[in-house]
Amino acid sequence: MGEPNTHPAPPVVAFVGRSGSGKTTVIEKVVGELVARGYRVATVKHHGHDFEIDVPGKDSHRHARAGAEVAMVSAPGKFAVIRRVERERTLAEIAAEAGDVDLLIAEGFKHVAPVRIEVSRRECPEGLISTADEVIALVTDHASLPGVPGFGLDDAAGIADLLEGMIIGGRAGRA
Repeated sequence: MGEPNTHPAPPVVAFVGRSGSGKTTVIEKVVGELVARGYRVATVKHHGHDFEIDVPGKDSHRHARAGAEVAMVSAPGKFAVIRRVERERTLAEIAAEAGDVDLLIAEGFKHVAPVRIEVSRRECPEGLISTADEVIALVTDHASLPGVPGFGLDDAAGIADLLEGMIIGGRAGRA
């Protein structure tokens, strides 16, 4: 079932916030910045419901729908495993599966991620979901949390600097 993971689990940071806050866009920019600096980054998106990663009607989707416990797709540049599970994986278990990467960036996991950055946009008037003691930073165009570093929605370099200093630490970039 693939190669066994012999790498230590990477550090994890979760980007949290309300739906529509811009988490995915911020993560895309931060991943791009970290990769440009030579880091290997994994990501995971939390869904509160079932999901499909394959197109209905395609072979692997049909295999899974037929009852396969594991459905795999292999191509020259990608390999995917879809496995039925009895329970949702913990963030630590997911990190252990990430492989040889310097950082795992999670989207969501707001109730279980020990290290979080909140993303909030003016267009989401419901307010913040975190308190100052729950996050290491706030990425926003309108709010602040006393004692918490704040970044603009487009400040991927600043966020990457914070992650290098606080989370990635001694893991050297590979560039």
